[in-house]
Amino acid sequence: MVRQKTKKYRGTLYGRGKKAGRGKGKRGGSGMAGLGKHRWIWMVKYEPDHYGSHGFVRHALRREEKAINVGDIDRSYDTFVKEGLAKVENDVVNIDLKSMGYSLLLGAGQVGRPFHIKVSRATERAMEKVRNAGGEVETDGDKEE
Repeated sequence: MVRQKTKKYRGTLYGRGKKAGRGKGKRGGSGMAGLGKHRWIWMVKYEPDHYGSHGFVRHALRREEKAINVGDIDRSYDTFVKEGLAKVENDVVNIDLKSMGYSLLLGAGQVGRPFHIKVSRATERAMEKVRNAGGEVETDGDKEE
C-alpha cells in the first residue's frame, strides 16, 4: 500500500504532485494575469488587440450641459434675488440662466409665481409650466425639445 506522503509527491521532482497544494491549483493567476508572460501565445492568438490604443475620442466635441428644473428655480428664487442673480419687476421674477451657467431648463417640479427666464434651451414641459403660471421662457432660436 502506498503511503499518503508518497502519493502526495507523485508527478513532480519538487513535491505536491500535479496540483499545487490546496485550492485552485496551478492556474497561473486569475483573470487576464500573465498575458505579457506565460499566456503570451494565447493573447496573440485569441486577443491580438489587447495591448495598445484603439481609436480616439474627440474631447472638443464633448459638451457638458448644466441643467436646472423649474421647481428648483421656484423653490430658491428668493436666494437668487438676495444674491443678485434675479430681479423682481411688477411681481415677475426675471432670471437669466445663461449668465448663471445653465444651458437647459427642465420641467420637473411646480411653478407658483410668474417668471421671465432667459436660457439657451428649454423642454416643452418646462415652457408650458412657466406659461401656465403667467410667465414666459426666452430661448435661443427654435431649438426647444
